[in-house]
Amino acid sequence: MNPSSQKSSIGIFDSGVGGLSVLREIRTLLPDEKALYVADQAHVPYGSRPVDQVRAFSEGITRFLLSKGAKIIVAACNTASAAALHELREKFPEIPFVGMEPAVKPAAEQTKTGVVGVLATPATFQGALYASVVERFASGVTVLQHTCPGLVAQIELGEVDTSKTRKILEEALLPMLQKGIDTVVLGCTHYPFVIPIIEQLCGDQVRVIDPAPAVARQAQRVLASARFLPDAKNNSTVDYFTSGSELVFKSILKKLTGETGEVKHVVWKGDTLS
Repeated sequence: MNPSSQKSSIGIFDSGVGGLSVLREIRTLLPDEKALYVADQAHVPYGSRPVDQVRAFSEGITRFLLSKGAKIIVAACNTASAAALHELREKFPEIPFVGMEPAVKPAAEQTKTGVVGVLATPATFQGALYASVVERFASGVTVLQHTCPGLVAQIELGEVDTSKTRKILEEALLPMLQKGIDTVVLGCTHYPFVIPIIEQLCGDQVRVIDPAPAVARQAQRVLASARFLPDAKNNSTVDYFTSGSELVFKSILKKLTGETGEVKHVVWKGDTLS
């Protein structure tokens, strides 16, 4: 069946601006789709928060997106995916969900040195999803990890090419390079915005895996399976929402993606976003 006017958009959420890296790929692959984007900047970053709290935020945002006409939900946040995706699918069985999974499998399959690096938040590394992926797909491969403290905050400020951001990445990557990594997995949706610095530090011999294109392809497959793809070209629009400052979000949106758009402020009342 075709989506009704009440369910016409792809709902995307993240703790902040990181999920814009996923939105960018979705818009490239599905240019006729309308989208809703929620940045929960009142609570960014999610990576250092308790799992139960992240689940509550994720459920509240899901309910908000559904109230605005989302036909599919993309959890464009590795921390939220690890903490809440299973529970969200159980609570909202009628809605398709797409989440993030650290791209350890392709890294392990393609490494020549047998050593790969993963950059992610503490919550992602501590989650059962990450442990399961490493156990299933990285047998015989050395997986080096770093939480890049402060990097999400830098990107939230739009400081993607500053000496402080470079120093954070140097502290993460230089020890990994000394141990022979030939692949870097980006396990946080904020991190694709600093790929140019990562490539400068690592050189041509190290492959950087950005999961966003694969997530966009999965969203396309899910939409097609549910027959939720539009029949004809639409005027593709994105409605942006933030629980932080609209002006700050608008400024960072322009800086990171070159996009502009109306940004609306949303407020938490308990576990409800409105």
